Amino acid sequence: MPAALAPYRFAGGTAVLTGAADGMGEQLAYGLAARGSGLVLVDRDADRLAAVADRIREDRPALTVGTYVADLSDTAGLDALVTRITEAHPRITLLVNNAGVALGGRFEQVSAEEFDWVMAVNFHAPVALTRLFLPHLRRSPGSHVVNVSSLFGLIAPPGQTAYSASKFALRGFSESLRHELADRATGVTTVHPGGIRTRIAENARVAAGATEAEVRAGKESFAKLLTYPADKAAEQILAGIRTRRPRVLIAPSAVVPDLLARLFPASYMTVMNRLRPSAGRKVSR
Repeated sequence: MPAALAPYRFAGGTAVLTGAADGMGEQLAYGLAARGSGLVLVDRDADRLAAVADRIREDRPALTVGTYVADLSDTAGLDALVTRITEAHPRITLLVNNAGVALGGRFEQVSAEEFDWVMAVNFHAPVALTRLFLPHLRRSPGSHVVNVSSLFGLIAPPGQTAYSASKFALRGFSESLRHELADRATGVTTVHPGGIRTRIAENARVAAGATEAEVRAGKESFAKLLTYPADKAAEQILAGIRTRRPRVLIAPSAVVPDLLARLFPASYMTVMNRLRPSAGRKVSR
């Protein structure tokens, strides 16, 4: 049986963090910096990313902070991105695949292009980045990989075929990778956040085939789920990294559905809807 990994050491290492410009990623960047980790911050929003980096540099001028603007849906460009990063930061000790996108709509409303876009950002990009960074991580014994899945990588409600497919896929990839790397001094953590207070509802796409009323209702119901503070979620993830936890569930909105899915694998949605106060509040996302 492989020996247990020692706690992850943030200080002196360098973390690559995607989706770093706001929400949970922004808070992870601040938490990593507070623990003495060098940072490689990646996001598609150049202005927000620069603001996060500037704040960290002002607060902690001794840290190395690099920023890279990239659209992770362009998976063909990831090789060049990783080359740029590793040339400037040759010692990578932590990879946090946090970036993600959301798409609401029933399967028949979602176009093939929309479905593929979600899979590209939420699954293909983390897999590609892990493949490209893994040789560099392996050069630093005690390194770690974090893949942020979702509550919808534990349960699959209606209206989330693309999103759940991507997050279940990321969960399966992460768990298998963890077993493969168990005796190679590299840890893997899968994160399943519940309703974290971020801009994901604001930025979410809605299927092109959805009606205007469905778009409005979907975004409103999604936004109501997002109540858990992003900074608190980030602290839980960082604690999970330090102790090499294989899985981190964040907020009761992830813990309870996970339990129900284990108890009632074929009927958890029926059970969840019955447990809610009224039929008008059925889980639909």
